[in-house]
Amino acid sequence: MTSPRTAAPEAGTILLRRAGTDVVLTWSDHRIPAIAYWGPSFTHADAADIAAAAAAIATLPVKTTVDAVVPASLLPEHGTGWMGRPGLVGDREGRDWSTAFRLRALEATPARAALVARDETAALEVAIDVEIDEAGLLLLRAGVTNLGTAPYRVERLSLSVPVPADADELLDFTGLWARERVPRRGRIRDGIHLRENRGGRTGHESEFLTVVGRPGFDFRRGAVRGVHVGWSGNRAVAVERLVTGITTIAAGELLFPGEVVLGEGDRYDTPVVYASHGEGLDELAARFHARLRTRARHPRRPRPVTLNSWEAVYFAQDPAAMIALAEAGAAVGVERFVLDDGWFLGRRDAETSLGDWQVDPDVWPDGLGVLADHVHELGMEFGLWFEPEMISERSRLAAEHPEWILHVGDRLPPAARSQQVLDLTNPDAYGAIRDGVVALVEELSVDYIKWDHNRDLVEAGGADGRAATHGQTRAFYALIDELRERFPRLEIESCSSGGARIDMGVLERVDRVWPSDNLDPIERHRIHRYTGLLVPPEMMGAHIGATRTHSTGRTHELAFRALPALLGHFGAELDVRLLAEGERARPAGWIGLHRSLRALIHTGTTVNAEAHGGAVVLRGVVAPDRSRAVYTVAMLEVVASWPPGRIALPGLDPAARYRVRPLPGPDLLPRPPRVPAWWDGAELAHRGELLGALGVELPPLDPEQAFAIEVTAVD
Repeated sequence: MTSPRTAAPEAGTILLRRAGTDVVLTWSDHRIPAIAYWGPSFTHADAADIAAAAAAIATLPVKTTVDAVVPASLLPEHGTGWMGRPGLVGDREGRDWSTAFRLRALEATPARAALVARDETAALEVAIDVEIDEAGLLLLRAGVTNLGTAPYRVERLSLSVPVPADADELLDFTGLWARERVPRRGRIRDGIHLRENRGGRTGHESEFLTVVGRPGFDFRRGAVRGVHVGWSGNRAVAVERLVTGITTIAAGELLFPGEVVLGEGDRYDTPVVYASHGEGLDELAARFHARLRTRARHPRRPRPVTLNSWEAVYFAQDPAAMIALAEAGAAVGVERFVLDDGWFLGRRDAETSLGDWQVDPDVWPDGLGVLADHVHELGMEFGLWFEPEMISERSRLAAEHPEWILHVGDRLPPAARSQQVLDLTNPDAYGAIRDGVVALVEELSVDYIKWDHNRDLVEAGGADGRAATHGQTRAFYALIDELRERFPRLEIESCSSGGARIDMGVLERVDRVWPSDNLDPIERHRIHRYTGLLVPPEMMGAHIGATRTHSTGRTHELAFRALPALLGHFGAELDVRLLAEGERARPAGWIGLHRSLRALIHTGTTVNAEAHGGAVVLRGVVAPDRSRAVYTVAMLEVVASWPPGRIALPGLDPAARYRVRPLPGPDLLPRPPRVPAWWDGAELAHRGELLGALGVELPPLDPEQAFAIEVTAVD
């Protein structure tokens, strides 16, 4: 953030407008501005109209409290009479614990406002940046600087956005390993709905995205607003309703005691807080997708179909088996082969060797180059698994440098998978890990890293004894940024015990994420649906698993396993060596189908619908010009009526006519015994308006069956 130099007037109103989003900032008496409005752009009102309206609807003082009007500012302050959670909490040995900032400088462009405010008594300065990006997302950042000579301890710095009065329903998420992003809905009530994370990563149980809206909102209907903290460490998000009726969402990093102490002139900066809006969740999600797609380093070439070795062999690696697996993958159309965990010194199980990033000569006597070169000769990319932030208690690195383990005092934290967390805030540890990864990327011409992170941070103290989660998260970002700078063509996937590190902080830096270790198609349909609120299809790792899912034990036909993977970054996690020659045609057919559709899937707009209370789910991608769309439809459970009725095909051009046909062909998906009329109606064309409102008749499928629909404009 660059600090503004233009003196701020005592009071004012600013309209920021970009990409269908308006933000109105108002302030008086030199106080920190409040967001008076954020959401869809007004059609007719300009800045002068909005300033007049803001003055006319100003809040009245509340009885039995301070005489002044106390709006919900970007940084609410106890010193102004705000009775909710303050935005800044900190002190100097018990002093300067309350603030009353005065606005000193403010600069605004059509889509950005930057402001600086000071509290001379507390000797503090805050800088706040409010920006609408080219996707229409609202981005908020703040920093606090210590102007005094005595150290200032920061306990919290969070930013707040208002919740509209008619937004009375709350949606956020929870979860666990193999069941990520489980939605939770409820009414907003007086008091605080507080979600905190202390695990040092985003977490399986992450709130993920905090959404408020009119009661009953869904993917296509209802005005919604959502807030997300773009940070891969500890976080806190609070939805708070005061007795005055004012409701806010406050979001920022969660800091442990003493984690951030500012000396004179030092500054602490918050993570970016992202806010989106839309008519339904699909429109809200589209803004996040658009932002990621406009990144300078967003992948522009087709996303390679990926084969990962993990579930095929686990730790049982040997050169002949891996070469055979790669050859079998190439034969069915795989474009990237990834060697997962088990290739480095002494790694025969999950108990040892993290940090010893040298190829194990006992497993690979001729080195990994034998495999990497062969994979490249087969025309595929070569990927390699790392867990750079971790260190096994039983490893050479831990024996040589026990001081490189994050810990408190003279004790180690509780182990998880017999591993600890490597202190990347230690420059020597950081350099050793970086150099080890760099050497292998250079030696093997690694095209892709699967970057894992398989435990929470517990008692993560640095060499100085202070909590180090903040610094560890910054170091993780720095390491990825450094590798990407050094190897511009290297791609990185974020994995964390499956989907435990998915947030905008990491999404801004990587090429794809792994949503879950659970490949059960029933669970994947649900996980993809809500992970997709942030993640566009081309960044969502989506693989075909084994017939019997390893994480749930359920058994499914290939078509049902392939369909949830179709609308993502497609791949496979199964042992294709075990397929007979005649059996390989079917996975090859699914790979071919995905490749024929991926230009659409990886650039289009994601849409969702459901029927029978979620027993039937639809997920689709519509081309940017709405000339084409593909939808997957899955029957997850027994439905409450029979026949199952209709399901809408959302997102199409209302005026255009479309031809509708089922996918894939009968060679991949047997024709259902009974089909609706449109199934064979190749010459029929329907208006997009009708397909969106009336939909199409569903074939009477059994539970745990699915199919796809292709829709093509004919005029």
